Order: sequence, then C-alpha cells, then structure tokens
Amino acid sequence: MSYSEFTLEELESQFQLTIQEEVELFDTVEPVTPSGLLREILAENIPLALAVDTEKARSELIVAPILVEMRKQFNRQISVFSGTEFNVDRSKGLSGRCDFIISHSPRQLSVTAPVATLVEAKDDNIKSGIFQCIAEMVAARVFNQQKNNNISSIYGIVTTGSNWKFMKLTEKIVAIEPGEHFINNIESLLGILSYIIHTTRPHTLVEKQS
Repeated sequence: MSYSEFTLEELESQFQLTIQEEVELFDTVEPVTPSGLLREILAENIPLALAVDTEKARSELIVAPILVEMRKQFNRQISVFSGTEFNVDRSKGLSGRCDFIISHSPRQLSVTAPVATLVEAKDDNIKSGIFQCIAEMVAARVFNQQKNNNISSIYGIVTTGSNWKFMKLTEKIVAIEPGEHFINNIESLLGILSYIIHTTRPHTLVEKQS
C-alpha cells in the first residue's frame, strides 16, 4: 500500500483519526504581498498551464514558483521538495512519492522536519487528493516523532494549481476547511502559506524577512 491507495475508512480505523469538516483554519490570516517577480511569472505561466491542462504543467508552472517564493521570503531557511520518495513506515502503508513537501530546515539533501505536504489533485478534482494528503500528513507526523522534532501540527494542501484546499492534523484530529482558495487571490494564498510556516516553526527558525 502507498499514500494514494488509502480510503477514508482505512485512515480512520488504522490511525484512529477523527475527521472534522467545515473548520475555518485561516479566517484571521493577513495577506502577504507577492514579489514583482512572482507576479510576472504567474501572469505568464497561469494561462499557459491552464491551456496545457495537465497536472505536470500546473505543478511546474504554478505551484513550484509559489513555493519558491515562500522559500525566498523565509531567507531560504525552509526547504521545498518535489517528487520525493517519503518512505516512513512501509508496514503501515506510509510510503510513496510526495508531490511537494515543505520542511523546516535549509537542507535540501533530505527531508528533516516536514510541516506541510502538498498533493496535486487528479482530473482537476480537489476531492481526489484529500485521502492521499491525509496519509502523507500522518507520515509527516510519524517522521517528526521518530526524529524528536517539536512540531505539533502538520498541514496538508490539495491543489489543482488554480484551486487550493487546506487541512490540519493535530494529534488524532484532521480539520478540513469548508471552502477553497483561488490563484487569482495570490495575496491570500501567500498569507496562508506564511502562517503555516510561522505557526509550525521550531524556535531555531530564522525570522522571515521584512
């Protein structure tokens, strides 16, 4: 079994999870202004990605530039992994390739402190990636426990590139937002990603640039 094979029932029974839907996670988050470079990149890339209309195009042309922007805004003290094998516990099905992982470490050689996992939705359908994302969030939590990382919550993101949905795993509770966020409000998306990085950071993380 791998992350993509889990059903909701298996996640709930195997990991004793409670799923809470319709939970507002970011209603007080302040927006973050994107750099001029990101605005320029997205202005060029979004129409192309939507025209090509494949997961790979959306990932490379929309998602990756946004995550690179966040890494830059945090003084490159976080790391971003794309298409990385993340095998935490094969016996429990916590293995496979993750589309993206955000880690609280400047190291790019290997994942050391995952705080968020991002799944590319299949067939432009956000719901198609939710269970896989929850499984990856569980794996990130197990990984942090194994490494004695003091990170209490793991966030999950499912995106089509144009639509984004966020989740949060704390202990045995998975909270899922009621709605979705959209690429045309990039300030809100960057604000949420910034909030996630700030609220999950170890005390040693270098402060974000002003």
